[in-house]
Amino acid sequence: MTPIVRAVQSVKDSIVNIHGHKTVAAVSAVGTDTPRQVNGMGTGVVIDSRGFIVTNHHVVDGVRRIQVTFNNGETLIARLIAHDLTTDLAVIKVDSSRDLPCIDIGKSTDLMPGETVIAVGNAYGYENSVTRGIISALHRSVQVTENQKYDDLIQTDASINPGNSGGPLLNIDGQMIGINVAVRVGAQGIGFAIPVDTVMEVSARMMSTERMADQYHGIRGKTLYEGETPIFKITGVEKDSPADAAGLRIGDTLTMIGDQPVRRQLDVELALLNRSLGEEIALEVDRSDELGKELAIVVKSLSGATSVSDLAWRTMGIRVKSMPEQDFAQLASRYRGGLQVVAVRAGSPAEGEGIQIGDILVGMHDWETISYENLDYILKNKSVTTRGAIRFYILRERETMYGDISLATTQQAMQR
Repeated sequence: MTPIVRAVQSVKDSIVNIHGHKTVAAVSAVGTDTPRQVNGMGTGVVIDSRGFIVTNHHVVDGVRRIQVTFNNGETLIARLIAHDLTTDLAVIKVDSSRDLPCIDIGKSTDLMPGETVIAVGNAYGYENSVTRGIISALHRSVQVTENQKYDDLIQTDASINPGNSGGPLLNIDGQMIGINVAVRVGAQGIGFAIPVDTVMEVSARMMSTERMADQYHGIRGKTLYEGETPIFKITGVEKDSPADAAGLRIGDTLTMIGDQPVRRQLDVELALLNRSLGEEIALEVDRSDELGKELAIVVKSLSGATSVSDLAWRTMGIRVKSMPEQDFAQLASRYRGGLQVVAVRAGSPAEGEGIQIGDILVGMHDWETISYENLDYILKNKSVTTRGAIRFYILRERETMYGDISLATTQQAMQR
């Protein structure tokens, strides 16, 4: 029972093998595109006992029937829940009659070149393959294809092969420190993984209550460490949000939501996901010298969050939410902020202009749309709204797009 054996045995039930078929275009002898079926394979890790699994998006992209096989041989069909093109991460979900074991999450902020790592995955279709190696380097940027570039990757010489994608890179304690994502074609002993801190951060955005359930809480925080123990510090409380009403303060350490321990933003989203509107959920925080302080948060609909959101819904056909500064800063854009689209009304001017959920509205006419107040001013400004069409600017996957939108008239808006 070596440390590597113990590490692998501790995680084997939380790692899944993914199989499926997808159609790809191939160039035939006469130069035409001929669709053909290929077998897809990869790996994933369970991050929530209800069946949420994180993997690489390229593993499940275009797969109509995602088959997930567990260590005990059980196979279930999964559905794609969300994906992030920039990092090539995706969340899929299976419906199981049992609570599924979850991977133990480590951290990637203290990794060192030379330390032992373990890769587990569905290499070349050989399920549950285990390889070991060391961390070769940190903070690598890798251009895999013309359209896909990865930043800030872990480089390892643990053998990573096709099929390992989406599987965990483990430390010697059996904690996930990364998600295996790419290999260097033609080279041996050069593989790459996405750091686990990035995986957790992106997963939290993909599984936010705003995105998944049209609900919101207003809790923003970051994971800090007391020695090896992660804690979740509140860094932002949205004004007039459920978190604000609950009495949460910047600087609080949020330790529990209901019976769910909280260590990172993803824990917050998972603990509040699928709650009933109006349900009161217990919170536990550590505040200064007051440990275990009890509060309560009430789940609310994002649709009723603000009157300006209602106005945007009636006139444009969108609902928006504010973006915390730290979230927007990660987009590394030239803009100062924006409002994220969380819903688009069928048949609305916004739908007609191709605005999509997830787009970030950064400007209309000559003004920025950083806050609700900015948008409220624009939508109530008669000199603008009577122009016939208003130029708008959005960010989509870090690309700036624009168009001209004609707002619904007051009479039309009242009929909606």
